[in-house]
Amino acid sequence: MEITARLTGDAKISTLKNDRQVVNFNVAINDSYKPKGSSEITKLVTYVQCAYWVNSNIAQYLTKGTLVELHGRIGVNAYNNMQGEAKAALTFHVNSIKLHGKPKYESNSTEAASPTPITADEKSEPTDDLPF
Repeated sequence: MEITARLTGDAKISTLKNDRQVVNFNVAINDSYKPKGSSEITKLVTYVQCAYWVNSNIAQYLTKGTLVELHGRIGVNAYNNMQGEAKAALTFHVNSIKLHGKPKYESNSTEAASPTPITADEKSEPTDDLPF
């Protein structure tokens, strides 16, 4: 199965008893549709918990807001909470991750800083020596 989604938070690495590491993260899948006989678009967001066992070094790139393409299989975790109510959560067991760019926002990026204004004296005309 393949899904494309945005991370809802930074990935976390968990170490198990046998020193095996798993990268856990959550994603939001955005979808929209127009119900029959309606002119309004209905938006739907599905949240999925993900587990990646292959390489824990990827966790540094899995930050909140990053768009990722995930390949793997989906599973359901069903349990009863402390009040005895039945609960369930989707878990995506990820086999491969493809990063599709940085988050929409970055607080410490130099690119996000305000650009320095250019005065009229500093402007230059483009040259016409383009190779095409």
